[in-house]
Amino acid sequence: MWFPLWLFLISPVLGLYDSGDDVVLLTPETFSRVESDDGVWLVEFFAPWCGHCQRLAPEWKKAATALKNVVKVAAVDADKHSSLSSRFSVRGFPTIMVFGPHLTQPAVYSGSRDASAIVNEGLDHLKKAVHKRLGGGSSAINLYIVMYCLALIINFLCLQGSGSSGDSAVIELTDNTFDEKVLNSKEPWLVEFYAPWCGHCKNLKPHWESAARKLKGVMNLAAVDATTQTRLAQLFGIQGFPTIKYFPPNSSANDAVDYTGGRSTDDIVQWAEEKASEAQPPPELYEIVSQEVFQDACENHPLCVIAVVPLLLDCDSKCRNDYLDLIRSESLKFKQQKWGWIWAEGTKQPRMEEALEVGGFGYPALVAMHGRKKQRVTMRGPFNQEGVHDFLLSISLGGMKLQLFPVSEMPVIEPVEPWDGKDAKVTDNYRFLPPPFILVFETQPIEEEELDLDDIKLEL
Repeated sequence: MWFPLWLFLISPVLGLYDSGDDVVLLTPETFSRVESDDGVWLVEFFAPWCGHCQRLAPEWKKAATALKNVVKVAAVDADKHSSLSSRFSVRGFPTIMVFGPHLTQPAVYSGSRDASAIVNEGLDHLKKAVHKRLGGGSSAINLYIVMYCLALIINFLCLQGSGSSGDSAVIELTDNTFDEKVLNSKEPWLVEFYAPWCGHCKNLKPHWESAARKLKGVMNLAAVDATTQTRLAQLFGIQGFPTIKYFPPNSSANDAVDYTGGRSTDDIVQWAEEKASEAQPPPELYEIVSQEVFQDACENHPLCVIAVVPLLLDCDSKCRNDYLDLIRSESLKFKQQKWGWIWAEGTKQPRMEEALEVGGFGYPALVAMHGRKKQRVTMRGPFNQEGVHDFLLSISLGGMKLQLFPVSEMPVIEPVEPWDGKDAKVTDNYRFLPPPFILVFETQPIEEEELDLDDIKLEL
């Protein structure tokens, strides 16, 4: 059967919301509440593995608390409930839709992903819903004013009451603190050099603050007043405002990179995420020596890439390392996908090979598997740089359709000793020869028997 590839890429991760939140969790069985209700619903379609969804979650929870008893804020785990995302033609995550009696079909929200903007969107639709419900008369307007004011009060208490107005996700740096915090840091930094009187800097400030909150745990966002911190301004040759510099992990002042993205929150976040991904260390390629290794790679990642390499008798240590280095080089190119990467020697894991249906057509073999959905796709092209890259690229793009096969059950892994990096040991009863790889066995001579030609009847 043929399936859209993006469904194959969904990963098993813990949910972003639970019953303790004010966010209503919806399933195909409970979604009728949304369509039958005469109130306004804001519904997020998310995937637990989606980075944008993870950053939206705290803002979505704030909005749900602010709009409690006024506008319902809900979420659908599209990983578990793909039928709902298919029904509403959800093509990416997160997708936010508005449902209400004033709408003939759901409206897609495309505004900012902070709590205040989401709350304002809910209130705007609430006004329209109340207008329609009461025919647009004065009573409708009065009711709207009451509900609007109530929501604003809740919004103020919930969104502003968590800290003082001086709280900021942006780190203010000075001539004295910059070197200690930024240079040689293990974390990436994005630093804005600004002037207090600069109009462009003032316009950037709310976007910079919003981006800093969204990028928490991904990249540090900082600001330097270049009019007072003159040492830094001179060190980095600041000529205009705002100037933004990126500092990779473990960098010196000479490693600063000019920021080349836009100045909206989404632009900043996107640029920073790409740089943060580039700064990540290459993925590890683990040998499958236990069930734990296999499960970690295939259950804790969006998908796992499994290489099965030839036996050492057919492919010596240099040959094997060439295959493994090929996989490592490709894993580096696709490290942003956060896949798991594992390998095994052919015939070492027979039950795994049987479950994945590899090995029958020879080694090496390459399989990508979705652990939770128990689906796999096997590379059928040549096991070389171009063939492996094309196979992995087609998976990462998600726009193609590949032939997926079910995995009946999670493969059982036999505990084995890890490869010591050496060639196969030559024993007394066989020796290893260069290609075409002939195994010579020492056997006892066969005793000859006399053949009676009278026992053979030939039909002419």
